[in-house]
Amino acid sequence: MSLVGPSLGMAVDVFDADGRPVRGRTGELVCRRPWPGMTKGLYHDPDRYRATYWDRWPGVWVHGDFASIDDGQWFIHGRSDDTMNIAGKRVGPVEPESALVAHPAVVEAAAIGLPHEVTGEALHVFVVVAPDATPSPELAQELRLHVGALLGASFRPASVTFVAMLPKTRSGKVMRRVVRALALDQDLGDLASLDDAAALDAVRRALDVDRKSSGS
Repeated sequence: MSLVGPSLGMAVDVFDADGRPVRGRTGELVCRRPWPGMTKGLYHDPDRYRATYWDRWPGVWVHGDFASIDDGQWFIHGRSDDTMNIAGKRVGPVEPESALVAHPAVVEAAAIGLPHEVTGEALHVFVVVAPDATPSPELAQELRLHVGALLGASFRPASVTFVAMLPKTRSGKVMRRVVRALALDQDLGDLASLDDAAALDAVRRALDVDRKSSGS
């Protein structure tokens, strides 16, 4: 999503990992000063409020989204708490997902990081293919190379899992944490915002297919 700039009265900026303003590349969306109407706290949980928004850099509100500023245009890239650390390089899920949906065979995608003994985390992607596309090992390899060509070889997905549907909230946001929990066979946590529980079975079936094909 792109926009012309901050609203009036908001001292918004984009910081790199060291808390310095950055331009032309993705960073953390922040606000240097309070603004009219900002949240003053979380109900019965002041410690969580401070930890979530204020503790990273003194006196700076951290919004929790990746953003960038390029030629005067502001771009929002999605939640920064979904950040992956691939071979020492931080990347948000939006970049590989955007690369995937730019391919004509893909209509939706979710990117997650899974533990890897060498790189720390490895990029794994889950894709819903277009009606005229057929999931296959050949297409999976094509998509891996496609992402690598756009983002660099370091971000070539370790695997591509084809799914019939992805778990989403009622507002249409992909629930990546749920996809990751399913891949790791962990507790799924709070599913109150899940729009369609059938998506959970769709991801489980796709993971079972992958595991059987790999012999694990």
